[in-house]
Amino acid sequence: MTEKEKLTEGLLYDPMDRMLLEQRQQCKEHCHAYNQLSPSRLWERSRLLELIVGTCKGEATIEQPFYCDYGYNIHLGKNFYSNHHLVILDAAPVYFGDNVFVGPSCGFYTSGHPLEYEQRARGLEYALPIVVEDNVWIGGGVHVVPGVRIGKGSVIGAGSVVTKDIAPYSIAVGNPCRVIGSVPSNEPRHG
Repeated sequence: MTEKEKLTEGLLYDPMDRMLLEQRQQCKEHCHAYNQLSPSRLWERSRLLELIVGTCKGEATIEQPFYCDYGYNIHLGKNFYSNHHLVILDAAPVYFGDNVFVGPSCGFYTSGHPLEYEQRARGLEYALPIVVEDNVWIGGGVHVVPGVRIGKGSVIGAGSVVTKDIAPYSIAVGNPCRVIGSVPSNEPRHG
């Protein structure tokens, strides 16, 4: 079994595998080019973003700078927007639904490390997917860990660390992030 196959299966894998290193390096070159473009060169930014991410269902804006590991595991829904300093460690897939808005300095981290120190010392890690469903608003400085799903229509408060799934139409905040209420019923509930 290759290291990439182990990664895909959610097993411990060696991220220093030559093929994985080459894929990360290529993606980092594309991110570097993206981050160097003038903000006014919108068409070029859009074309390069399409080259970086795996899929993009419609209009997407990611303000610079933007960093990711592989890119091809990032899937953007329609009308995706992220403010500055977005980091996506996409060893596993990261799915963003339609109408997702992400504040500045947010991170989505699919990679984790074993608790057992000998495995960790060998450099092994694992990766689990992250899913952000439709119509989610994520405040600035939010960090999302491996294996989390954020339900549709939810709002995640600024500075939160999301370590567990968030039910649809929830308002959640804190470290660790916890549900403190629900989106008011008079709000539109599309999707």
